[in-house]
Amino acid sequence: MGLKKFLKKKNYIKVPLVLTATNHFEVAATINGITGRFILDTGASNTCVGFDKIDLFQLTSKASKIKAAGAGATNMDTLISTKNEIAIGDWKKGKLKIVLFDLVHVNEALTAHKALPVDGIIGADLLKKTKAIIDYNKCCLYLKVKTKKSK
Repeated sequence: MGLKKFLKKKNYIKVPLVLTATNHFEVAATINGITGRFILDTGASNTCVGFDKIDLFQLTSKASKIKAAGAGATNMDTLISTKNEIAIGDWKKGKLKIVLFDLVHVNEALTAHKALPVDGIIGADLLKKTKAIIDYNKCCLYLKVKTKKSK
């Protein structure tokens, strides 16, 4: 039995990934009903959105003590946004916490290597919640969906 069939029996859905010129995987995700482009980053502890996309994704924010680092920048200030809804393929989650920070350094690094800028990062927090499995060979992501159990 192949991986796809095995995971389908275990209530996983398959989501396509796009391999960028920088060897990152991109995935389409919808936050609060708005679709965007996100890097899949197993090394990022939190799912993040750029400051410049707060209005686009209809995020409300408050101060945060979390400091962000990435793409050569460190100790960056962040905001936090709670109670957001996210969807990746047919997988959905409400009450998602999203860290907001300046993604300019990340997008400059991407565009310098002829990749498109992104709206945010799907981090390990979300990947763990979904029991995600990345198939590097087939360029796809498997996410576990909850099923309603009958009593």
